[in-house]
Amino acid sequence: NEKKKSKGNRSPCSPSRVIHIRQIPSGVTGAEVVSLGLPFGKVTNLLMLRGKGQAFLEMASVDAAVSMVNYYTPATPHLHNQPVYIQYSNYKELRTDNQHNQARPEVALQGVNAVQHGNLGITSALAAEGGVLPNHGSVLRIVVENVFYPVTLDVLYQIFSKFGFVLKIVMFHKNNQFQALLQYADAMNAYYAKMSLDGHSIYTGCCTLRIDFSKLTNLTVKYNNDKSRDFTRIDLPFGDGQRTLETSLSTPFATQNTIFPSYTGPPGFAPALGFPQGAALGPLTVTTSAAPGHMTIPGIPGNSVLLVSNLNPEAITPYGLFILFGVYGDVHRVKIMFKKRGIALVQMADATQAQLAINYLNGQRLYGRVMHATLSKYQTIQLPREGQEDKGLTKDYSNSPLHRFKNPCSKNFQNIFPPSATLHLSNIPPSVTVDDLKNLFTSKGSTVKGFKFFQKDCKMALIQLGSVEEAVHALIELHNHDFGENQHLRVSFSKSSI
Repeated sequence: NEKKKSKGNRSPCSPSRVIHIRQIPSGVTGAEVVSLGLPFGKVTNLLMLRGKGQAFLEMASVDAAVSMVNYYTPATPHLHNQPVYIQYSNYKELRTDNQHNQARPEVALQGVNAVQHGNLGITSALAAEGGVLPNHGSVLRIVVENVFYPVTLDVLYQIFSKFGFVLKIVMFHKNNQFQALLQYADAMNAYYAKMSLDGHSIYTGCCTLRIDFSKLTNLTVKYNNDKSRDFTRIDLPFGDGQRTLETSLSTPFATQNTIFPSYTGPPGFAPALGFPQGAALGPLTVTTSAAPGHMTIPGIPGNSVLLVSNLNPEAITPYGLFILFGVYGDVHRVKIMFKKRGIALVQMADATQAQLAINYLNGQRLYGRVMHATLSKYQTIQLPREGQEDKGLTKDYSNSPLHRFKNPCSKNFQNIFPPSATLHLSNIPPSVTVDDLKNLFTSKGSTVKGFKFFQKDCKMALIQLGSVEEAVHALIELHNHDFGENQHLRVSFSKSSI
């Protein structure tokens, strides 16, 4: 773009209300590009350079553009499942005189700005106040039309978790319709999921999603089963008298010729729940087949194996991952990749524990790096064969005595907290003093900011360290520390500080 170069006396780093977007996949519409800017304020112009996979998006104010760039710099946005890259443009505004180019953006802009300032209630006033989030909640109401195949909770989880952390899902029938409520960790995720998925079908020609925002701000889930699930709590009961999905679905939908998994279906019909290759969902094809490039593969829903990446290869060990991930569930196996020591697989006891570990550990700093945790495409970790070179990078911990959640009645289920700078210590022998414990933690490189024995019981204490990362390292080093005479220290994250 020669014209742009000639005007290039302004550095692209200085804020402008025109945003330059690169590496846009072919097939992305103007409305989809505009939707990236909507949460931050009114979009006033758009120029799509279709052949180059680029676009210029003009916001109503520089403030809105700054909010947008600041939001997307740490969290790269995706269009059609591909990352797109955003920076300030050299242009101060977009003057597109070319009428031929203008007709379609105008339509796209009128449509989305109407949505933006109408039923979604996202106003540029919000951006002007410096707020980034749209003023709706993080709970979506989902109605599925034409349910020719049963839609399970796991299918919904797989589709919607592409847009952010799904905390809770509740499914039910109302007015002879299959409905679900789904809560995200963040209202922004709910907004993108609605923009991207509303009106798409899970399978070609059926199971169409109609999505809007729920008035509820928080879902209450009492049971973890095939109808409701709270992914942040593994201690919830299954509930009683739960009918399976088939029976509950067949009643209201009996008239609609519902096809169940046992039904082979006429030729040309997708095998129910088999995720046909042609599954519609537009760009969001639901598929469990592996694609090249490990980071882009959506994990299998209901999977208990995690892909953990951006680890420090100098410092990480299978045992360290076993202890850290063991805070959120029972770790059965760990494998550090032989050729890429910064990537590991961690196999948890079940899918709920795996999701809990993602919720609490994804984005946590470990040995100087920000760790990423997501569901893996693998369903188990294979142990090395006899004679296969492994250098001790694959370990089986399924029979370890250190599992915290083996006993279903364990108090540990109630004491699951995010990583914190304050650690809860228990199982302290009577002979061990405050100084002994402070020295123990200092010897492992921690700075001790505070210490307190529990009044009733000198077997338990709180110790406050210099940072959350320090506490994570100390927990890995000192959980199960042997004081001699078979007395082992127990270390957990605490919800309180000293």
